[in-house]
Amino acid sequence: MKNILINRLREIQNKEGYVSEESLKKLSLELKIPISQLYGVATFYSMIYTKKQGKYVIELCASPSCFLNGSWNLEDYLKKELKIDIGETTKNKKFSLKKTSCIGCCDKPPAMLLNGKVYTSLTEKKLKDILKKCK
Repeated sequence: MKNILINRLREIQNKEGYVSEESLKKLSLELKIPISQLYGVATFYSMIYTKKQGKYVIELCASPSCFLNGSWNLEDYLKKELKIDIGETTKNKKFSLKKTSCIGCCDKPPAMLLNGKVYTSLTEKKLKDILKKCK
């Protein structure tokens, strides 16, 4: 049942950009599952967004491999450059910054996802170039 629920939440997110409270209410009625349970699942998984996101969602890998290879420096750089903290969206709604668990790129750390696309072996210079392409 959990797999079906996650798939449904992802379908809603793909259609609407995030999973709103209204969407959770409708899904609760449809599946006959308490909304509190749906909310618990939606907020547990980092790939499900319960708030509107920016045009570009940056998910910085927080795995030990990425951390030991400098992801914390990249996190500081992104927070300074975008003027937001982890879990926030820029005022112009262009960027959202998140941390995520391991994305399976431990052989090329540090890594991140940008709207689902994987970037590896990141440096501050690479990040600058990536952000420039988004602006």
